[in-house]
Amino acid sequence: MFSQRILDIDMSEVKRVVSLIKGGNVISFAGGVPSKELFPLKELREAFLEVGEIADVFQYGSTLGFEGLREELLKHLKESQEIHAKLEEIMITHGSQQGIDIIGRVLVDPGDIIVVEAPTYFVALNTFQVYEARFLQVGLDEEGLKTEELESLLRKGEKIKLVYTIPTFQNPSGVTMGEERRKHLVELAEDFDFIIVEDNPYGELRYSGSPVKAIKHFDKSGRVINLGTFSKIFVPGFRLAWLIASEELMEKLEVGKLTTDVCSNTVGQYVTWAFMRKGLLKKHIQRLIEFYRPKRDAMLEALDEFMPENVSWTKPDGGMFIWLTIDDNVDTKEMLEDAVKRGVAYVPGKVFYTLRGGENQMRLNFTFESVERIREGVKILAKLISIS
Repeated sequence: MFSQRILDIDMSEVKRVVSLIKGGNVISFAGGVPSKELFPLKELREAFLEVGEIADVFQYGSTLGFEGLREELLKHLKESQEIHAKLEEIMITHGSQQGIDIIGRVLVDPGDIIVVEAPTYFVALNTFQVYEARFLQVGLDEEGLKTEELESLLRKGEKIKLVYTIPTFQNPSGVTMGEERRKHLVELAEDFDFIIVEDNPYGELRYSGSPVKAIKHFDKSGRVINLGTFSKIFVPGFRLAWLIASEELMEKLEVGKLTTDVCSNTVGQYVTWAFMRKGLLKKHIQRLIEFYRPKRDAMLEALDEFMPENVSWTKPDGGMFIWLTIDDNVDTKEMLEDAVKRGVAYVPGKVFYTLRGGENQMRLNFTFESVERIREGVKILAKLISIS
C-alpha cells in the first residue's frame, strides 16, 4: 500500500520521545518551540482588526506571496543579515519546512548527493530522503561546518548537488559558522558547481557576541538559497516563512510551490505585514532575546555546576539549543527512558546523524522551561550520567 520512500523514513525515535513525555510533569529539554506567553496578543488583535475589512485578505494570493510582506521582509533582512535581494527573488512559504521540501522537489533527483552537517536537523534529512537523495556527512567544530573537510571530499571527485547548512546557532549543536568559512563555502560552490541551502531559523535570537553576515550576503553567482521563518521570531501558528533565491532558480521553485499549495496563508501574511510595517517585529525580537538569555545562562551555569568531568557541551551565543557530549561508552538513546522516569527529557543525538554518530550525545533545549526547572532538570541528568 505505501510507497517505499515513506517506508524508508524512520521517525520512531522522535515518536518515542513524544510518547515518553506526553501527559507527565516532565522537565522537557526535548522541544524547540517558542514560549507562548511571549506571543504579542494585543498587537496581533489590532493587526487583525486593521486588515479585516480588506477583501483580498480572504482571497487566494500570489504563489510568491503578498507583495507588501515581501517588501517589508527585504528591508528587515537587509538590516539584520545584510541580505540584498530583489522582490522577484523572495517567496513566502508555508513554514521553512516547505522551503526545504520545494528545494528537494525542484533540484534533487534519485541518487543525487547532498552534503549535510554532522549533526544536523533531522526533519531536513527526512525531507530530502523522500526525494531519494544520498547523503555525505561533514563534521562541525566551534566554528561550524568544516569547509576544509568539505573541500578535501570534493577534490577526491565527489559530485554533489547541494550542501545543506544551518550556519547560525545550528540545530542541534548551537555553533555558528565563522565569516571566513562562509566565504570559503561560497567559493567552493562556485568552483565545484553545487547549490548551498542556508537554513536560518534562529539567527536573530542572539544573546551575546557579534552578528555575522548571512552566507547569502557573499553570493555573487546565485548559488545560495536562503531560508528563514517567522516561527521562531514571531508566531509559529501562521506557518509563514520565506525563501530567497536567484531569479533563475526562483522560476522553477515557484512552480514547485504552485504544485503543492498554490499560495501560503493569506490572512497570516497580511497580519504579519501590518505588524512589521509599524516596526513591531524588531521590538518583539528584542523582547524574545531578553526573555531567553537568562534561560541560556541558567542552563550553562547548571551544566558547569552539576555535570561530571567526562561531559562537555557547546556554549552558543544564541538560538535554542546546547549540544552535550559524554566522553564515555554511554548510549543516550538507551538512557532516555530512565531519564524520563526521573523527570527529565532530551532528544538523543543519534537522530541528528544520517550515517553514523551521536550515540553518546544529546540535544538540550533551554527556551521552553523556567530557570528553576532548567536547573532541576540539569541536576537530574547529571546524577543519571554519573551512575550510567
